[in-house]
Amino acid sequence: MSTDRMRTRVTRLDTLTGLRFPAAFVVFLYHAALLGFLGVPWLSSSSAVTTYYDAVAHAGALGVTFFFVLSGFVLTWSARDTDTAPRFWRRRFLKIVPNYVVVWALAMLVFAAPITDMTIGVLNLFMVQVWYPDFAINFGVNPAGWSLGVEAVFYLLFPVLLHWIKKIPARRLNLWVVGVVAGIIATPLLSTLLVPAGAMMPTEPDTSINQYFFSYILPLPRVLDFALGILVARSVMAGRWRNIGMVWSGVLLAAAFALGYFVPPIYATRAVCVVPAALLIAAGAIADDEGRFTLFRNRAMVWLGDISFAFYLVHYTVMVAVWKLLGSHSYANPAAVGLMALALGVAILASWALYTLVERPITRRWSNPKKKLVAAALPAAEPRPLAGRGAGERVGSSPTA
Repeated sequence: MSTDRMRTRVTRLDTLTGLRFPAAFVVFLYHAALLGFLGVPWLSSSSAVTTYYDAVAHAGALGVTFFFVLSGFVLTWSARDTDTAPRFWRRRFLKIVPNYVVVWALAMLVFAAPITDMTIGVLNLFMVQVWYPDFAINFGVNPAGWSLGVEAVFYLLFPVLLHWIKKIPARRLNLWVVGVVAGIIATPLLSTLLVPAGAMMPTEPDTSINQYFFSYILPLPRVLDFALGILVARSVMAGRWRNIGMVWSGVLLAAAFALGYFVPPIYATRAVCVVPAALLIAAGAIADDEGRFTLFRNRAMVWLGDISFAFYLVHYTVMVAVWKLLGSHSYANPAAVGLMALALGVAILASWALYTLVERPITRRWSNPKKKLVAAALPAAEPRPLAGRGAGERVGSSPTA
């Protein structure tokens, strides 16, 4: 195991919490574009449907990639030296599953039940929809829910990944970062070379459904994004990270997003934004650790970040519900913008309610075992820590843990 000393650090990363809402918001923009392809004709002009979709075609992928890398980073930053795998899994289960099930039920009630096969509904309820190369299964019920099926795999693997990554000497962490980034970039290439093409995507006629599934949706290749977050966190904690700051990281992220319009969609969604996303996450954490000002650490952005998980889950259902409540009409462009602005406001309110009434009470009440159960544990059966912490590290709490 590495003997490199890990420096002490702040316990809450408010900048990263604040960044969560913009990431969720770009997913909102993308799913609004998908509505017209999923039986919700909210735009009256077919040209407006295609123009809008082309404008945000890989915005959703940017948000998802950011969340996958952020998850590995924050969980590593906040890992507890006395934690165990069962306790970690308990906290993740209570954080994710109640919100997920509530929104699954809402989606079924609002629009999905009449058009969803029972098998697809059950697969989505149990978060295993990501193991089938079929978009009807992957995006059934709640189209935003598939990424939680991927995250569930991350959480199952996290104790093992953290254990092994902690064995990497600090001086070699950045080499591993480069290797994982190379693996991420190679994923769409390998998928196009090795996976039979089959049918093409309805929204991207030149992109194979099978190849897109392998590159973008299947959990095992996406573990690389999660591992990247773990490695970057370890590098920052060890003082080995080359920080370029939030401004330049943001500029690179914008440039990478623009580059996505000029490369095949399978690369735009999987590879082009992952490095700038990692740079921005690291820069935000370092800014918080050094007590420097950022635009994302104010009270409003942190509040939006706190409810962002609920927002991510519920926004698509809210968009459909608002459209239905207003009469299921198609709108010209100005009115359509107003419709989505209304849906955004309602989604934020619904997210606040979900966070206040479900997510926060459950995680506060049930995330940690009762003290009497800990006291009753046999001394000889002391659980093994989740992963050893480097000397000098402090126990912290995560804005997402």
